[in-house]
Order: sequence, then structure tokens, then C-alpha cells
Amino acid sequence: MVINDPAIHAEVTAVFATYEKALTTNDVAGLDALFWPSEHTIRYGVTENLYGFGEIAAFRAGRSPVGLERTLERTVITTYGQDMATASTLFTRPSMPPGKVGRQMQTWMRTPDGWRVVAAHVSIMLAPAA
Repeated sequence: MVINDPAIHAEVTAVFATYEKALTTNDVAGLDALFWPSEHTIRYGVTENLYGFGEIAAFRAGRSPVGLERTLERTVITTYGQDMATASTLFTRPSMPPGKVGRQMQTWMRTPDGWRVVAAHVSIMLAPAA
């Protein structure tokens, strides 16, 4: 298995950027299109545990579009072979309390329709001391 094949890494990096733009602009249809439409897809959020694409889509449809801008730090994308990848990043938002940092991890899978998130986790914690 090839880890971080440059061509595959570029594909996942591009789709991750598409996801980030959809997230920060509250493009719900775009976000839905980037998640695998399966009951096996899971997203753990800061305040919610979502099982299956239906729960994830309902959450996105009801989420406030306010305060979604964020700054990413230490983003790491790792590809495993041609069809699986992870994307991990830290983030901050102007609306976050001081001293907090967000964490996001996604598992991406190549499907016949392109790369899709099959599992995601978002959490917020105290920022580690420098």
C-alpha cells in the first residue's frame, strides 16, 4: 500500500478544501454531497452524535449559519492506497471562548461518485499550553 501517493494526496487535499468552503459558507447541499449517503456514515459533533446520513443531513439543515468562519491550523491529510484517507485539523473561530481550540477528524473514502466523508469527529478543548 502506498501512503501519500502524490496524485491521491492532491485529490483529497482538493476535496477537503471544497468541504471547508462549503462548511464556512453554510452550503448545506454541498456539505450533503460530500458525505457518503449511507446509514453507516457517522458524525460525532461538539454537542451531537449522528448515526447515518439522514441524521447528518437533518443536523446540517437545522444548523445556524452564523459564526461558521474559522482558521485552520496543523492540517494533516494522509492517504492510504488509492481509496482511503484521513484529514485532521485544528481550528479556531472568533466566536469561540478564549483558550479553546477545535479539533476535526474525517475519514474519506473514494466511491463511484467521488471522495466522500464516511466518519467525522468534531470537538472543542482547552488549548494546550505553549
